[in-house]
This record gives sequence, structure tokens and C-alpha cells, in this order.
Amino acid sequence: MSATTTTSRTSFAPEPKAPTGRGDGPQKWGSPVTYFIALLFVGVCIAPVLYIVLGGFRTNAQITTEPAALPRPWVVGNYLDILKSTVFWGQFANSLIVAITSTVGIVALGLMVSFVIARYDFRLKGAMYSLFAAGLMFPMVIAITPLYLVIKDLGLVDNLLGVIVPQIAFGLPTTVIILVPFLRAIPNEIEEAAAIDGMGRLGFFFRMVVPLSLPGVVTVGILGFVGSWNNYLLPLYVLNSQANHTLPLGVQVFSSQYSTDTAKVLAFTSLAMLPALVFFSVFEKRIVGGLTGAVKG
Repeated sequence: MSATTTTSRTSFAPEPKAPTGRGDGPQKWGSPVTYFIALLFVGVCIAPVLYIVLGGFRTNAQITTEPAALPRPWVVGNYLDILKSTVFWGQFANSLIVAITSTVGIVALGLMVSFVIARYDFRLKGAMYSLFAAGLMFPMVIAITPLYLVIKDLGLVDNLLGVIVPQIAFGLPTTVIILVPFLRAIPNEIEEAAAIDGMGRLGFFFRMVVPLSLPGVVTVGILGFVGSWNNYLLPLYVLNSQANHTLPLGVQVFSSQYSTDTAKVLAFTSLAMLPALVFFSVFEKRIVGGLTGAVKG
């Protein structure tokens, strides 16, 4: 009787749990050299931005006498003067129109092209994908002169469309490269089930493809918006009148007009780069997640 009891107790005894790794030993940290190099890179990236932002809260005398010091006292008049300017808000509106329109065009056209390349087989499919991949090797700087001639022939000089259309074209290669892996990863069984339920190709695209590829869509949308907002070279060639200037051009013009007022120039520059900086910072995790999904796909 006792042997049976002992055997029963032994058979139902809980198995020992595997060590979780927490508290079993000292935590290993990386090399101090690695952390030092990482902090150095972070400092190199952040220091100029902080200098520009803090410089807008200073006076010209403070910048001249103590270039690296903190504002003492803090001066908000520089920023208030810029925010009261109708020129600034006009350039802000132009940048917003260009950035939003370019982003919508990049995402919409890029998603449709990526869907065709990823889900259908046809002749020259590989050549088309290679063509978009090759587009990554030709930045806008290389093609700016022939691009300007084409824009001029189309009558889009000094027109916001002359900036929007080329930005969409040059944003498509990155969009296609990121979205094609997302769309290829969608199981064929889902498309077959949708077809059995009577869903057409357009219905499958809008009801299934777009939601499933949302991380990649958000990623390319953010990259397109930030790149469009910060674009300087193309607006410099295309936009002539001050009424059509975007904020990057506005910074250059403002710096020329107020070259002696360094503090106000720094304030204008801070306000010009702030929207893109905030936008990128808020959606940083979505960008990383989208790129990670593209690599896995």
C-alpha cells in the first residue's frame, strides 16, 4: 500500500522548471567601446539640431559672445515673430500640399504596381522589378538637368505640380522594393477563398491586400512624406516666385534677407524642420516594423 502511494505521488510530482535566465548569473553588457561609439554618433546627430533650436531662443549678442552656452535669458520673440509672419505660413501650406499629394501618389501608385509584380506572372515581370530596383541607383541630383527640361516642356515651371510629379516618380522605386515582399507573403489560399466567395480582383485588393500590407504602406508613406518635406533641390530649380516657395526654399531666402540676424534665422530653420522631425519621431517604430516585415517577406 505504501509502495503504491509512493509511486502515485512520484508520478504526479511537478517537473522541475527550466531556468529562465533571470537572476541566474550576472547580466552581460556590451563592450564599453561599442556604447561610446553609439553615444558619439547620437551626439553628432543631435547636437546640431539642439544648437539650432536653442539658438532661436537667444539674442545675437549671446550667440556672438558665447556660441555654445545655453540661453540666458530665454528669448521667445524670435519664434513669435516668425509665427506671426504670413510668408512663413504660406510656405508651410505649400510644403504641406506638396508633401501630402506626393505621399498619396507614391503610396497609391506604388501599392498597385507592387501588387501586380508580386501576385501575377507575366512576361518581363523580372525586368520590370529590376527596372524599379535600378531606380534606387539614380538619385534626383543626377537627373536634375534633363528633368528640368521635361518640366519646362510640360509647362510646369513655377508650379507645385512640377515638384509633385517628379517626387512621385522618384519615390516609386523605394516603395516597390519595400511593398513587394509584403504582398508576396500574403497566402494564395486567402485569394482563392475570396474568389470562391465571389470577390473580384479589385475587391480582394481593397478589402484584403491593403489591410494586410498596412505596415509596409505606413512605412513608405512616412518615408515619402519626410523626403518630400525636406526636398530642396527640385523646388530650387522649378519654383521661381516666392508665393510658391516651400519651407526649404524659404529658409534659404530668409537666411539671405536676414543674414545679420542669426538668432531669427535659427528660429526660422527650427520651425521649418520641426514638422518633419516630429512626424518621423512619432512613427519611428512603424518604420522599423515595416522594414523588418519587408526583410522577412
